[in-house]
Amino acid sequence: MSLSLDLTDPATFVENDPHAFWRRVRREQPVYWHPKAPGRPGFWVVAGYDDVLSCHGDFKRLSSARGNVLDVLLRGGDSAGGTMLAVTDRPRHRHLRTLMLRAFSPRVLDGVVRRVEERTAELIRTVAERGSFDFAAEVAEHVPMNTICDLLSVPVQDRAELLAWNKAALSSDGPDGVQLDALEARNEIVLYLMDLVFERRANPGDDVISMIAGAEVDGRPLTPEEIALNCYSLILGGDESSRMTAISSVLAFARHPDQWRGLRKGAIDVDTAVEELLRWATPGMHFARTALVDLDIGGQRVRAGDVVTFWTTSANNDESVFAAPRVLDLSRTPNRHLTFGHGPHFCVGAALGRAELSALLRALVAFVDEIELDAEPARIYSNFLYGHSSLPVTFRPRPY
Repeated sequence: MSLSLDLTDPATFVENDPHAFWRRVRREQPVYWHPKAPGRPGFWVVAGYDDVLSCHGDFKRLSSARGNVLDVLLRGGDSAGGTMLAVTDRPRHRHLRTLMLRAFSPRVLDGVVRRVEERTAELIRTVAERGSFDFAAEVAEHVPMNTICDLLSVPVQDRAELLAWNKAALSSDGPDGVQLDALEARNEIVLYLMDLVFERRANPGDDVISMIAGAEVDGRPLTPEEIALNCYSLILGGDESSRMTAISSVLAFARHPDQWRGLRKGAIDVDTAVEELLRWATPGMHFARTALVDLDIGGQRVRAGDVVTFWTTSANNDESVFAAPRVLDLSRTPNRHLTFGHGPHFCVGAALGRAELSALLRALVAFVDEIELDAEPARIYSNFLYGHSSLPVTFRPRPY
C-alpha cells in the first residue's frame, strides 16, 4: 500500500484499509509531508502515539485558532476561530472552557444521564423484541442527539431537522457529497441556535443556553453568535462521535461474539469495555493545528505556518502502546487511548460520552442474548469521521 494516499479525499478511507495504511506509516515514516495539490497546500501527517500525544499538549507552538479540522484549514481557516471553544487558544480558551464545563457539572448531568439510561433501555428493549432492524437508524440516531438536545433544552419537534443538518455537516453517505451542502448545514445549525439564544435571553430558564447567555467571559457577556457557535460545538462533539461509537460497538460485538458473551455473562467489566470500545471505534480520525513557530516533530522540521495533522486513529492502534491493537479485548488495561484528545483541548463532554456508551452496554446486556450481522454495513464518506451510516442486525432477546 502506497504512502501517497490522498488523506483529503473522503473516499480514501472507504476504498482502502486505513489500519493497514497507518501500520505502514508508523513503521516507515511516522511523520511525513503530504504533498500539495492543485487548489490546496501540503500539510504534515503525524501517526505515532508519542508524537500525537505531544502535539495535543503543545498548545504554545501549535495553534487551534485557525481551525482544528484538516478540510477547514485547507480552505483557509475557520471563521469561528477565537470564538468557538475548540478553535480558540489560551488565554481565552481557558476562560471559555471554564464556562462550558458548567454545562457538564454534576447538577446538570445527573438528570441528563438518567434520561439517557431510560431512553437507551427502552430503545434496546423494543428492537430486541422486533428482531431484525437497522441499528444505526433505529437506535444510534436517537440517543446522542436527543442527549445533547436535552442538555440544551431544544424543543422535541426540532430535533430531527437538527440531526439531519449535523449529519450533512461532517460526512456523506456517498462519495459525491457536496462541500457547499456541508457549509449550508453548519450555517442552518448556527442560525437555529441563535434563534434559541434570543428566546432564552428574553425568557431565561434553567437550561444550559440560558446559563451561558447569562455568563460573562473576559468581563463581558458573549454575543448571540458566540453562544450559538459554542453550543454548536457541543452538538458537533456530542452527536456524531457518540453515534459512530455506538454503531462501531454493536458491529464489534457481532464480529467478536466471544467478547460479547464475556460482557453479557458479566465476566467483563462494563467500564473497562467502554474504554476499549472508545479506542476501537476512534470516530474522530484526526485533529489539526497550525504551527506558530519552527519546531521539530518526530525528527522532521516543521515551519511556522505549516498545517500539522495528528491522527488519533493511528495513535490508538500504535503497537508500541497497545499490544495486538486490532484484537478487540474488552478487558484491556491499561488503555491510554486518545479518543477524547489530551491536554487543554481534552473533550469537555467526555464524561457524558462515556455515560452514553455505558448505558448502551448495560441495556444490551439486560435485553439482548445474541447479536448477528445481517449485511455488511455502509461506511460514511469523510476524512474526519470514521464509521458507518447503516448497520443491519438481528438481536435475539434474552430469555426470561
